[in-house]
Amino acid sequence: MQLRRESTATPAKRVPMVESVVRVSGGVVAFGGRPILHGVDLDVRRGEVMALLGANGSGKSTLVRALVGLVPLSAGQVELFGTPLPRFRDWHRVGYVPQRASAAAGVPATVREVVASGRLSRLPWWRPASRHDREAVERALETVGLAHRARDSVAKLSGGQQQRVLIARALAGEPEVLLLDEPTAGVDLPSQQAFADTLRTLIGVGTTILLVSHELGPLEPLIERAVVLRDGRVVHDGPPPSPVGHHAHPEHTHVHPHGARSEAGWFL
Repeated sequence: MQLRRESTATPAKRVPMVESVVRVSGGVVAFGGRPILHGVDLDVRRGEVMALLGANGSGKSTLVRALVGLVPLSAGQVELFGTPLPRFRDWHRVGYVPQRASAAAGVPATVREVVASGRLSRLPWWRPASRHDREAVERALETVGLAHRARDSVAKLSGGQQQRVLIARALAGEPEVLLLDEPTAGVDLPSQQAFADTLRTLIGVGTTILLVSHELGPLEPLIERAVVLRDGRVVHDGPPPSPVGHHAHPEHTHVHPHGARSEAGWFL
């Protein structure tokens, strides 16, 4: 009878895999036959804080809009939480704040009413708001520092405050990943610093964040990874590169429009 020998080898330690929240494989976007994105690959992992950087016209906003299905891919694939975009239905898991949107939208509404609309993706049409829904709205208002303005009309808020209302609306849905397209463009330095405080709170609770920006400013210390686009292609993926030119000045704030290659910022 052959005796069975027990192995003395130490079993290999299994390294846990970090879940991919957003993935783009070979993403191509073209408008009117003109290519905007050229075979972009991107993988955002759970809990990551990533900035998507580049000059105006580099394809940043196009890429983010493709992630939520607002821009169709000509080739390649987008996956959210491991599910191909055409089959994805759990939109309450994704918070999206578009570029240069207005919270007022010409409709009289209070700050709380706008933020509460962020719960609609979780509410069946027949069910009234619950205590949990109301608490989620209050938490979102507190996170962006606007709880004291909850009853005010959004039309009376500054541009930076309206941007924070839109972020609160996205947060009210309790998303697992937050996609922010140029959230600090056109707002003053105090508003940028207030937004940085908001991000710091979200990072503390493990929210995955993908932030589109021309430059980071006060947000730079919070960013773990930066992907830089140039002419629709990824040219950098790693630690945030250092800004150059007058963008590197500590008091520089991005509140002015740029042409496609008019500034020496993250583009270089």
